Amino acid sequence: MFVFGLMVGSFLNVCIARIPAGESIVRPGSRCPNCRRAIPWYDNIPVLSYVLLGGRCRNCKTRISPRYVVVEIVTAIAFVVQAWVIGDDPWLLASRLVFTALLVALFGTDLETQRLPDPLTFTGLAVGLVGSFWLPPGWQASAIGAVLGAAILLAIRAIWQWLRGVDAMGLGDVKMLAMIGAFLGWRQVLVTLFLSTLAGAIVGVSIGMAKGSRSMQVRLPFGTFLAVAAYIASLVGEDLLHWYMTLYQ
Repeated sequence: MFVFGLMVGSFLNVCIARIPAGESIVRPGSRCPNCRRAIPWYDNIPVLSYVLLGGRCRNCKTRISPRYVVVEIVTAIAFVVQAWVIGDDPWLLASRLVFTALLVALFGTDLETQRLPDPLTFTGLAVGLVGSFWLPPGWQASAIGAVLGAAILLAIRAIWQWLRGVDAMGLGDVKMLAMIGAFLGWRQVLVTLFLSTLAGAIVGVSIGMAKGSRSMQVRLPFGTFLAVAAYIASLVGEDLLHWYMTLYQ
């Protein structure tokens, strides 16, 4: 699973680099971001090739961003954890691995470009809804989750725009939370939204304090927080909900 995650992570690097730019993820093959020369297969082995080449292109010697190897390793670890938590349910595991790959790609694109591309969010939304007819959380919870995820963020966006005259978030965040709801159901939409908002607030305030900003308003790629929160929810979301409900018993 770790090796498979490395391979998928290598492909996700292509998605992160090309999808926001409107380029094909199929052709041409992998190439150096600087000299654009095709990368041969022996220089395209996840992690190993990067280390052996010292993080540089063999042809032009330009340093390659460490993002490539980080995405590969993070994807591999995330896949292993999903497999360990889910166990011997191959279809649910397959769904969770697709979900995890989408989260990694969305995290990367939002961090680098402040965009959450429709090809990722809409594809995930469709896969999550279709898969819910056979897999947890079931089609009803999935459909409600997709609608609820979009509705909550649309409402927040509209209210903030009415009060302050600015967009609190982009529509990409709305589509991403709808996708998360399609995969995990409406209960985990609430968990994801809580965790991502809490993390975003902590990071935002910390950055604002470090910069000495009086308004404490910092522009953050909210999709990155949604991605991390959704991954946590996919692993232990129900346990978190159960723990929270026991506080009121």
